[in-house]
Amino acid sequence: MSEKCKECGGKGYKVVGSKKCPDCKGAGKSKSVDLMKLSEKDMGSFLRNGSNCSKCSGAGEIELTEQCTVCSGKGAFYKCRICGVATEGLYNGEEVCPSCAKKQIVYKLDDSCNIEELEVGKLYHAVVRNIADFGVFVDLNSNLRGLIHSSNMKEELKVGEDVIVSVKEIKPKGKMDLVPRKLKEYQTVELEKDLPVKLASEVQKLVGTSVRVEGEVIQVKQTAGPTIFTIADETGQISAAAFESAGERAYPHINSDMIVSATGEITARGDSVQLEIKSLKKLSGPKEGDIRRRIEAALDRRAEPHDIQYMVESEVLERLRPAMRRVAKEIRKAIITSVPILLRHHADADGMTAAMAIEKAVVPLIKEVNGQDGEYYFYKRAPSKAPFYEMADVVRDISFALEDTMRHGQKMPLVVSVDNGSSIENIPAMRQAGVYGIRMIVVDHHHPDDEVDEFLVAHVNPAHVGGDFGITAGMLCTELARMINMDVEKDIRHLPAVAAVGDRSEAPEAKEYIRMVSDKYSLQDLKDMALALDFEAYWLKFNNGKGIIDDILNFGDEKIHRKLVKVLCEQANEMIDEQIDVCMSHVKTQTLPNGALLNVLDVENYAHTFTFPPPGKTSGEVHDQLCRKYEGKPVITLGYGPDFAVIRSRGVKMNIPRMVRELHEEVRGGGVNGGGHLVVGSIKFVEGMRTEVLSKLAEKIGAVEVE
Repeated sequence: MSEKCKECGGKGYKVVGSKKCPDCKGAGKSKSVDLMKLSEKDMGSFLRNGSNCSKCSGAGEIELTEQCTVCSGKGAFYKCRICGVATEGLYNGEEVCPSCAKKQIVYKLDDSCNIEELEVGKLYHAVVRNIADFGVFVDLNSNLRGLIHSSNMKEELKVGEDVIVSVKEIKPKGKMDLVPRKLKEYQTVELEKDLPVKLASEVQKLVGTSVRVEGEVIQVKQTAGPTIFTIADETGQISAAAFESAGERAYPHINSDMIVSATGEITARGDSVQLEIKSLKKLSGPKEGDIRRRIEAALDRRAEPHDIQYMVESEVLERLRPAMRRVAKEIRKAIITSVPILLRHHADADGMTAAMAIEKAVVPLIKEVNGQDGEYYFYKRAPSKAPFYEMADVVRDISFALEDTMRHGQKMPLVVSVDNGSSIENIPAMRQAGVYGIRMIVVDHHHPDDEVDEFLVAHVNPAHVGGDFGITAGMLCTELARMINMDVEKDIRHLPAVAAVGDRSEAPEAKEYIRMVSDKYSLQDLKDMALALDFEAYWLKFNNGKGIIDDILNFGDEKIHRKLVKVLCEQANEMIDEQIDVCMSHVKTQTLPNGALLNVLDVENYAHTFTFPPPGKTSGEVHDQLCRKYEGKPVITLGYGPDFAVIRSRGVKMNIPRMVRELHEEVRGGGVNGGGHLVVGSIKFVEGMRTEVLSKLAEKIGAVEVE
């Protein structure tokens, strides 16, 4: 193996200056010319331009050089191809050191080699394949088979036996006469066909050409016929097929994430091309490191997010820009490297608009990288019923991911959690995901706990830069989607407005997003879409509602959109009215020491259960009624069940996450946990401690400031 000297660029000398040409004295023209030796063409040139000096080629100057001291004038460094040590040069025509040159060299032919790589007199490893009356047939690789004639055999050989052979003669049509050799000591050198290394971006124009491709295996897919390896380099991906036998895994030692060298012929497959693999090898050492660095550097450039201007003016969003860009880059990088994306979102209007914004951005890019069916293999969206990533979610996600890995050779997914991932309640599920190498990103506006960042690749939350929950997940993810894929803006620009009214945001940004789409959607239109999303999410449970959610958010036929939203809102409002009619007479109100009105409702016994609206929505609707009733006063509504409580408030400066932590410490045996926003949230506890927990909670609410 030779390596060009970097000091002299492989020339063996360095240019240290220049001087006037001694022959032409700097004129660049020859002083005397033998006209009899000039051709007719040269004579014409001479008559027009004169004759250039042969020593300086007409430059008038010659270079002053000195021998390169680094390579001693050789221009290259040689390494023994057998043991790897540095050597002075070639021995007997081979790149081997003196020590290895004393031993016999036996070549092991790669499957890419053919008759062109064979030389008469050299030694090769072979395997006995067939025995005939006149001799033994041996395979030098999958392409080359030769005959050891019985007249050249001194010992009996068996099928499957390894043997060293010398090439005695290469006959026409590739037939070979081989002679077995017994060697006590020898060195094995692997020999590959010297093929040009081509980039994935170049192979489309190389149909019918034999090439070498080097890159990272990103997917291994076993079909009923060949095994399909997807190999990525710094310019893109190429599909490579290897056939062992129908349905049998070829190269079982080659798996995802390995750096490989693949040789074969480029063939056409419809509108695309495919590498028909002759040889596939795992690379290691400096070669592997160099390719990984090349791919990573190119990937870093390709994954850079778009430099967008936000749709609204916002200091908080500007302060979040570095974190947003990091998330966008991680998602784009996952798409480029065919890492499956699993999009987790809270099952409400804000969570669904956030998820749909990301979905509309990533799916076209996934198809661009992995083909039209790429969406089915590399993307999944799943709602979470709880406002956090719970154990039921992660167990389901891990199960599906492992199944996809076994079936399709895919990598473990990148989980993107929107509107439900910033609190410590997520940590148990995050830890379990981490065991399997699942990486996680969170985009959220709930109150964050610093502890979760240990388990995340990236985390966007307005609270990190002095913002609050008023900038909802739907707003954040719409801007994030534009960083990932600028082409989707016209389709998703109404989603932040739906998220704003769905989450009842009063932030200045919310008002701007609503105003921005007012020419197409009235405020009532936005509220209807948000209600329709909440209503359908309840019935969908763990189903992602693909198609239905698109129609609610007007991504398809606008007539269907309007009819569907109208029907869903009529049904939802009818059920809400019935629930409110039942509940209001059971609300108990008391004035707290701070002057706030605390309204409590037992939603387990005095509300319809297992139907829409669920306890959280019911508590919210009751709270709205009470806010209208007690206009201008601080109001807290507490909807409770056997082991939970839902809190809604107006005009009270609460910090629900902090209250939850305090209750966890103060009510021993209460099992208190929960969270949410500062003034809106939920609490869980053990059923037997309900009275103690709710009493302590009311005491804490009564001690906070009111507006």
